Amino acid sequence: MQDLSDGQTPKENGYGMDTDYNSMDESSNSGTENHFEGTDVKDMRIEAEAVVNDVLFAVSNMFVSKNLPCVEEVAYINVETREKNRYCLELTEAGLRVVAYDFDQMDDSLQNPYHETVYSLLDSVSPAYREAFGNALLQRLEDLKSDGQS
Repeated sequence: MQDLSDGQTPKENGYGMDTDYNSMDESSNSGTENHFEGTDVKDMRIEAEAVVNDVLFAVSNMFVSKNLPCVEEVAYINVETREKNRYCLELTEAGLRVVAYDFDQMDDSLQNPYHETVYSLLDSVSPAYREAFGNALLQRLEDLKSDGQS
């Protein structure tokens, strides 16, 4: 979970996008940008690995696709929700979107919207993710409360 002890809200410190809960901390975001001739280029494979590491606790299975092409501009993530629904997600600068309803697939006929965060996307497709995330957040708050009392 991110540390907001500096008093900033997730939106103020740059991590919150379309949701107010974002467990990504600064350390998990380091190293995701490469600097080439003064331009910032994100390596989407590295971004995809960070996405997986952030929410793996709240889904049944999640991994970066080894069968679909991952390049600097796009990566694909396979996710199985706790409800046993499978999705293939596309990760680009525009965000994440469902591109198929099975692993390692792309269905060009799907026109699903982009989500700015994996949290928003999973929240929209998986009630069990929402519950697991909420439980993890409550546990973190309890841990912080306990730390503050000792």
